[in-house]
Amino acid sequence: MRLLMLGGTEFVGRAVVEAALGRGWDVTVFHRGRHEPPAGVRSLLGDRTAPDGLAALADGEWDVVVDTWSAAPRAVRDAARLLAGRVSRYVYVSSCSVYAWPPSAGYDENAPLVEGAAAGAEQSDYARDKRGGELAVLDAFGSAGALLVRAGLILGPYENIGRLPWWLNRVARGGPVLAPGPRELPLQYVDVRDLAGWVLGAAEAGLGGAYNLVSPPGHTTMGGLLDACVRVTGAQVELRWTEPEVVLDAGIEPWTQLPVWVPGGGDLHAALHSADVSRAVVAGLRCRPVLETVADTWKWLQGLGGVAPRRPDRPAVGLDPELEAKLLRL
Repeated sequence: MRLLMLGGTEFVGRAVVEAALGRGWDVTVFHRGRHEPPAGVRSLLGDRTAPDGLAALADGEWDVVVDTWSAAPRAVRDAARLLAGRVSRYVYVSSCSVYAWPPSAGYDENAPLVEGAAAGAEQSDYARDKRGGELAVLDAFGSAGALLVRAGLILGPYENIGRLPWWLNRVARGGPVLAPGPRELPLQYVDVRDLAGWVLGAAEAGLGGAYNLVSPPGHTTMGGLLDACVRVTGAQVELRWTEPEVVLDAGIEPWTQLPVWVPGGGDLHAALHSADVSRAVVAGLRCRPVLETVADTWKWLQGLGGVAPRRPDRPAVGLDPELEAKLLRL
């Protein structure tokens, strides 16, 4: 199989490239040159936001293209139009954020979608940008040739958002750790390598249409995730489980200041941790244990000296130590 990866040097794109190389695929990576792509690929340079930025893709044919773009949908539109007729299948890594707010608990791929998105739009907000990207791919490749991967929370090595790296570094510092409860709060995420493997398998199988791609609900819990962080770091830690109301009353923001966590029972938890993924499971999705994801992320993070890369277009995550200490003293 011949893969064209738009991006391919960071997080999801890199995981897809490494998985494809592991399968013996012929891989071309189109990127801006800010980071070195994995060894063994053909490298094409260009900036899809610049005039004539896609010139390096003017020639060539591939079996599948994978695109993770999350800004202005017009960039997806331009790439999809240029590649139509020279690529058999366009895989767009979208997001469960494309569903209209608030999604009902257990929503599947037929849930209502966000309104106001357009294939040729400039950047607006994340949900409409991702939906606009989907529309751009559908316009150019049709429903049969477009595979829309609606990912949820993505964790694992190469993470450049900072969620799991923050928890690992915080636990590694030791001492009492604010653990937002309850312990049994169900979490839903996908290891980036499981996402990459599913994407390539789906492309080989000729799948099209939309798929929610995240672990089944309750794949792990908040307790399972933090226990894994304690185990792999070997830190001397006391996880102090704290009721959600106490956390919220302290003015702490779920998801950003306490990454991954949102209080159960509300719209945000339903959106982030309750998606129906039965369609992807039938199509081969398999999710590795949380301990493996956490251990491999810790190993990667240690190799970087503990400082993970971070996308400049995403807000910083994590809780200020003074605020944590203040709450722990209550």
